[in-house]
Amino acid sequence: MARGKGEGSVYKRKDGMWCSSIELPPGPGGKRRRKVVARKSKSEVVKIMRDHQKQLQAAGNIASSSPRLDKWMEYWINEIAAPKLRPKTIAGHRTVIDGYIVPILGKRKLDALTPDDVRLLQRTMLKTPKDPALRGQAAVPPGTQTLSPTYALLAHNVLSGALKAAVREQKMMDNPCDRIDPPKKAKAAMNALDVGQVMDLLMRLRLHPQGALWATFLLTGARRGEVLGLEVGRVTDVLDLSWQLQRITDISNAPSDWEYRSLGGTLYLSRPKNKAGWRVIPLVEPLKSFLDLQIGTRSEGLVFQFDGRPWDPDTATKSWKRMLRDMGLPDDVVLHGSRHTVVDLLYAAGVPEPVIMEIVGHSTRSVTRGYKTRANMPQLVAGMEALSRSLGSESGQSRRV
Repeated sequence: MARGKGEGSVYKRKDGMWCSSIELPPGPGGKRRRKVVARKSKSEVVKIMRDHQKQLQAAGNIASSSPRLDKWMEYWINEIAAPKLRPKTIAGHRTVIDGYIVPILGKRKLDALTPDDVRLLQRTMLKTPKDPALRGQAAVPPGTQTLSPTYALLAHNVLSGALKAAVREQKMMDNPCDRIDPPKKAKAAMNALDVGQVMDLLMRLRLHPQGALWATFLLTGARRGEVLGLEVGRVTDVLDLSWQLQRITDISNAPSDWEYRSLGGTLYLSRPKNKAGWRVIPLVEPLKSFLDLQIGTRSEGLVFQFDGRPWDPDTATKSWKRMLRDMGLPDDVVLHGSRHTVVDLLYAAGVPEPVIMEIVGHSTRSVTRGYKTRANMPQLVAGMEALSRSLGSESGQSRRV
C-alpha cells in the first residue's frame, strides 16, 4: 500500500548506509515521487527526514533529487547569470567558480550543503597565498600575503547568487549562505596627493607629453575607463562621461540590452551599468586649456591615444606610477587614488557634499539624485571653479597652460 504525502520510513541498506524516504506529491501523469537520503548515521538520517517533512508541510513540495554543486554552477553561470551580467563581471565570476568554489565544494549535492561548507570555502580562501607559486606548499614563509577578505566576499556572493537560483528552481530548499555572516570587505588605505603636490604637478604637466591625460584625472576625479574612453565629440563646455573604455576578453555572452562599441581587439567603449552613471560635469580652467591643446583641430576619435591607438588600461596605470616617480612624487598613489585626491580638494575648497558626489559620480547617498539634471549645472560649475581657485588657477594663469 502506497504511503501518503509526507509519510516517511527509515531503513538500513545492505551496504550499511542508513536511508530515509518520504513520499512527495505525484509528478506528471501521477508518477510516484520520493525523497531518499542516505547517511552513515541513523540519527542523522532521522533528523534529515524530519526536516524534509517540515519543509514539505510548509512549501507543499520539495525536490526529489539534487544535482552536484559543480554541475549546478556550470549551468547557472552559462544559462542564468551570463545573459544578465556584463562580460567582465562574468569573467570574474568564472575565476572564483573555477578556482575556488568548485575545487572546494563542487562534489557536494545542493541539498546537502550546510553553513559549515560555506565557512569552509571562506576559511580556505583566506588561508590561500596570493602568490600562485606558493600554493600547494606544505609550509609558506611567515608573513605571506593571502587572498583578501574582499575576494572571499566575492566568492561568497557568487555562491549565494547561484544557490538563490537553485532554491527558486526547487533544486534545494534553502540557501545556506543566508544563515552565516559573509566575509567583511577589506578596508584598504588609499593614498592621495595633497594640495601643494597637485599644484606643483599641474605646473610641471604643462610640458609633459601626457600632461593633459594626467591633468584630466587630477581635475575631474573621473574613473580610469571614463578618461581613457573620452571622445572629442563629448568635450564641449562640459565633459560627457557616459561611455568608458574597458578590456573585455569575451564579448560573446554580452546581455542584449548592453550598449558597447568595439575599438579593435579586446578594447571596447561601453555604457555604465545604469543611466545614473551617465555623468556630465562642467569643463572649466585650467583643464579646458589642457584639453584644447590636446585635441587641437581634431573633430572625432578618442581624446587620449597611445602611439595612435587607444590606451590599454594597464599601460595607463603603469605610466601613471612612472610619471609620479619621474616627478619626485610618491608612487604609492595609485591612479584610482586621483579620485580620492579630487574629493579631498573639493572638500577643502568648501564644495557642498552632494555636489562633490555628483562631480565624482558617487551614488551612495540618495540626495545626489537631486543633482542629476542639467538644471543643476550652476552648482556643478561653482564646485569645479572652487576647485580651480583652491589650486591658485586664476583665469589669466590658465590661459598660459
